Amino acid sequence: MLRHWEGAVAGLLGLGLGANGLFMLWAPFDWYEATPGVVKTGPFNGHFVRDVGAAYLVCAVALAVSAWKPRKAWPALLAAGGFLSLHAGVHLSDTICGRSSLGDLARDLPGVFLPALLTVGLGLRAATEA
Repeated sequence: MLRHWEGAVAGLLGLGLGANGLFMLWAPFDWYEATPGVVKTGPFNGHFVRDVGAAYLVCAVALAVSAWKPRKAWPALLAAGGFLSLHAGVHLSDTICGRSSLGDLARDLPGVFLPALLTVGLGLRAATEA
């Protein structure tokens, strides 16, 4: 069974990712302008921002459900961790290929890399406890 702090981490991550996903869906241009570094990635594409926002909402639901029922939700949690990890991989690849800087990578640490690592870690732990 997950420890209480693990459920709290999953719940807080779910809230954060859910808020970000809703922001992306309901105000994609405002999200694009407000999120540090995003304008450097290319011109605004509202459809793309909403697509990613929808993926963030799915991750948020997986995290929220896993905070409540970790033994049942671990497959969804690992799927969410898969998306978040691939997203982080794109950011890492951009840095390696010179499309972004080490400063951009450091800026992305709390909002891109940490959620991916935590979600995968929580998912693996929940899977071993199921």
